[in-house]
Amino acid sequence: MLIIAAGLIIPVNAKALDPDRAISQYVHDHWDNEQGFPSGAVYAMTQTADGYLWIGTEAGLVRFDGLEFRLIKDESGAFTTTGVLGLAADTDGYLWLHLQDLTVLRYRNGMFDKPSTAARVLSFVSSMSSTRSGEVLISRMEKGAYIGHGARFDMLAPANELPRSPLLALAEAGNGDVWMGTRDAGLFRLRGGKTLSLKAALPDPKVNCLLAESDEGLLVGTDNGIVRWDGSEFRSAGIASPRNHFQALAILKDRDANLWVGTDSRGLLRVNAHGVTDLRERPDGPLDAITAIFEDREGSVWIGSASGLDRLRDGPFVTYSLPEGLPSNGSSPVFVDSQNRMWFPPVAGGLWWFQNGNRGRVKLAGLDKDVVYSIAGRNSDLWLGRQQGGLTEMHVAGGHFTARTFTQREGLAQQSVYSVLEGRDGSVWAGTLSGGVSRLTGNSFTTYTVADGLSANTVAASLESSDGTMWFATPGGLSKLAKGKWQAYTRKNGLPSNNINCLLEDSSGVLWIGTTGGLAFRGARGFQSPVAAPAPLRESILGMAEDAFGSLWLATSNHVLQVNRSQLLRGTLVGADLREYGLTDGLRGVEGVKRHQSVFKDTAGRIWISLNRGISMVDPARLTRNAVASIVHIQKLSADGRSIDLDHPFHIPAHSHRMAIGYVGLRLSEPERVRYRYLLEGFDRGWSERIAEREAVYTNLNPGSYRFRVMASNPDGSWNRNEAMLAFTIDPLYWQTWWFRVSVAFVFGLSATVLYHFRMYQLTRELNVRFEERLLERNTIAQELHDTLLQGFLGASMQVHLAADLLPTESPAKYPLAHALKSMAQVTTEGRNALRGLRSSNSTLLDLENAFRNIEKELLPQTGDAPRVEFRLIVMGKKRTLHPVIRDEVYRIGREAALRAYQIARATNIHVELRYSSRAFHLLVRDNGPEVGSTAGESTGTRMSVSVMRERANRIGARFLIFSGPGTETRIELVIPSRLAYQYELDRRLQRLFGRA
Repeated sequence: MLIIAAGLIIPVNAKALDPDRAISQYVHDHWDNEQGFPSGAVYAMTQTADGYLWIGTEAGLVRFDGLEFRLIKDESGAFTTTGVLGLAADTDGYLWLHLQDLTVLRYRNGMFDKPSTAARVLSFVSSMSSTRSGEVLISRMEKGAYIGHGARFDMLAPANELPRSPLLALAEAGNGDVWMGTRDAGLFRLRGGKTLSLKAALPDPKVNCLLAESDEGLLVGTDNGIVRWDGSEFRSAGIASPRNHFQALAILKDRDANLWVGTDSRGLLRVNAHGVTDLRERPDGPLDAITAIFEDREGSVWIGSASGLDRLRDGPFVTYSLPEGLPSNGSSPVFVDSQNRMWFPPVAGGLWWFQNGNRGRVKLAGLDKDVVYSIAGRNSDLWLGRQQGGLTEMHVAGGHFTARTFTQREGLAQQSVYSVLEGRDGSVWAGTLSGGVSRLTGNSFTTYTVADGLSANTVAASLESSDGTMWFATPGGLSKLAKGKWQAYTRKNGLPSNNINCLLEDSSGVLWIGTTGGLAFRGARGFQSPVAAPAPLRESILGMAEDAFGSLWLATSNHVLQVNRSQLLRGTLVGADLREYGLTDGLRGVEGVKRHQSVFKDTAGRIWISLNRGISMVDPARLTRNAVASIVHIQKLSADGRSIDLDHPFHIPAHSHRMAIGYVGLRLSEPERVRYRYLLEGFDRGWSERIAEREAVYTNLNPGSYRFRVMASNPDGSWNRNEAMLAFTIDPLYWQTWWFRVSVAFVFGLSATVLYHFRMYQLTRELNVRFEERLLERNTIAQELHDTLLQGFLGASMQVHLAADLLPTESPAKYPLAHALKSMAQVTTEGRNALRGLRSSNSTLLDLENAFRNIEKELLPQTGDAPRVEFRLIVMGKKRTLHPVIRDEVYRIGREAALRAYQIARATNIHVELRYSSRAFHLLVRDNGPEVGSTAGESTGTRMSVSVMRERANRIGARFLIFSGPGTETRIELVIPSRLAYQYELDRRLQRLFGRA
């Protein structure tokens, strides 16, 4: 989805072509087939609100973005779009095309169509134009004139009110009148539904083009020149009658009142207050018939002909050289006096002046036979440094010149004066080629040389700073004269070179030094070069000046530069702070010249620069006033080299590795100076750096939604806040979709769960086997003990009992044997209990709850003299079958805990709690006896009891916990995981899942 920010309107305050420039001083660009322009004649041009230039050609509709031409074709094949004779843009964003086959189409967003509601009207069309409000005017062959309102066309004038001659031109005047020019019947005006013929006084009855000037004013181009209708009669259009005999094919009046006329035989004419100028006077002017003229939003004039496309525009610089009447191409000093008169001494010798298109040569005082090295002055006086004639003072009064010359006879150090400076006190400093510097005060000279402290006797430039200090540029370094004392500065003091070319003190008092090794300035830490100075600032600096907007203008050996002075001092130059000018800016050369004051600022603030191919002038104020905003567009999108149509909804194919987004900042006059920054929301963390590339490339973007944003800057570095945005979605592969990832996560989780339970099943079965082995072993031991030891012991007790019965009652052995029999009976009973514990309990005969209930009967008998004990058994949760071994160990641990509570802790309240849950089985024995180990008497028994219980718990993989403290009950807790405790249930669950193992 392509989104263009709002507010893209064509400004009406942009500067047009400067009428004061000679036509040779416009920047002239030409495009033909070699420059990518489609071959064929140009018939029409217009510019839509989005900034694109549209060109109607013999080959079809062409779009131009300042760098590339694109021939727009109908991809559907429904329409033939070659031979575009006319173009008109309406307020709905449509571009209307008048074709050579006399049909009309419209175009928008990559689609050509013909409104079905007006299909009949849009045929046999002889001419097309647009109204001031953006509506479309058409005329049909012998059908009348129509006006379009969107897709609907209403008749303006029926055919019976118009001549049979085809209408070739249409125009709407400021008062709403519609003018119609015919092929051979002259001119007609439609007002209030009525037509009026104005054929009389026309130079020719064939009207080729019309241009409304005001409410009633109209320019009419015919086959025999042009005339102006002033509301009541036809008058001259500013072209003298002898020259007004040509076939006028196109007319344009720009925003600076220049009238441009395209002719069949005289090329392009410009008519203004300076007269009529023929573009064909230029060697590079078009020679073919001019069939279309258009002024774009930046003020450039576009010219269409059979040989291609031409453009005239104002460059930042106005250049004066041979074509403008100068005697040479430059390479000389330059000076502009207070009367706006430019003084120009050719390299070959002499002195010329140039003012308002007039020029002259000064011949007095031998100036026409000498070379002038430098010019300085104030008000109406000039000081001239000459190659052989010394120092000349020339007074200018109107058109009269007077001169006085000083030579060595008057005390001048040398006849060759290379640099001249007039001080604030009226004294004149003359720097010579090899004799030092002479100061003229009144009529006397004072000369300073290396003997006085001057760094070298060749003085290239002089400067008086704001504090009255004199500075002198020499090949041996920089010299300073202050209060009669000299001081020298060289590379040892921070200068990039000892060879100094020029000097400048800026508005803040900073001294700038131009050397053969680059630029330097005098700061708080002395002389230094700018931090991280770009390469052009390290070239030989030949001239410098400061404008009123904080910029330094520099001429180097190979560049003309504009630099932000403040940023340069701080060492924080960015791209927009340094601007390089070239041939596309109105310069004819970019090499500076080694002359005193080759860069000069006049009293109007303009900067004059002497170069190898002319003297060029720039007005910094005009640069700031003509800052038309660049309009940014996203033009193309490709995925892995496959172009994607942005005019329709789209998705980026899955698994696209390389995304390329092409964009353009529409500034037709200087597209190469537009800079960009962009941001891809969803990927980039911030805006990109300022770049010149018109394409952003991303690789291996993840699937998802993104929004690309791009901004464009003007050549002066200011950003247009209107952005272009492109939202797009990259489709995922099937394995990158959310449902696939959820499915994978589900399968992985399920697999992990199954594997976990399977492993637990294996471990539990292994543990169960060990339990079964232990159970079998215990039963075997119990059986062996019962059949051998216990039976033998019973037999022995029976023999003892028999012996005791045989003894007389009075026998002394009778009592010991009776006591022994009693002990043997007790041991037999305890042995039976121990053997009962070794054997596994039968769940069908004795479950865990009943076993614990029997503890009270077996181990805690209630006698008359024993303390009363409250014994409670609590069962919580749904009862589950415990593994026999687990059940027996739980019973023994619980029994031991209850026994400890009664026999050792002497508790009167004993509670046993059995808790069945899905996670674990819990046994909790609580009593109100004293703290475990709180008395020395119970300590040993308690430790042994607890140790036994803990050992039993560890054998079955259970957790054994004991909680006891002063004033609180004692709690013994046994926790057995369900996978170990509920053996039979787990077996059944896993056997259903995996089958019987």
